[in-house]
Amino acid sequence: MIIGEAGQAVQAVWGGDILGGSGRVYGGGGGGGGKFEMDPEELASVIGLWEAELDKIVEDARTIQGLTNHSPAPGQDPASSSYASTTYDSIASLQAQNDSMRKYVQNYIKKLKEAQTKTVATDQGLSETFGQAT
Repeated sequence: MIIGEAGQAVQAVWGGDILGGSGRVYGGGGGGGGKFEMDPEELASVIGLWEAELDKIVEDARTIQGLTNHSPAPGQDPASSSYASTTYDSIASLQAQNDSMRKYVQNYIKKLKEAQTKTVATDQGLSETFGQAT
């Protein structure tokens, strides 16, 4: 079972505890954030899922950018101008929300990779320490 912030994020995005079982990679903590526990392979899988979501968000940004290149006003009258203005405001809000999601996911992937790196470094250090003792 995944616990803490990482587990909640996985459950929110992919609906449930897709990884099952407990593992040995620990992350989170510090700054009042959540904690998580999973195997290194599971952590790599979760990072891959988040990277796939980031790809979708970036593709959505391209689509949103394409919307800004079209003139939605059907005419030159005040009602059409108001419609166009409202449409552009909506697209700008959508773009801002997409930018916010992209930044959040990029930062989250960074944190997951930092946890992965720390775990690998710790495991290597422990294996060298125990390897020298034998």
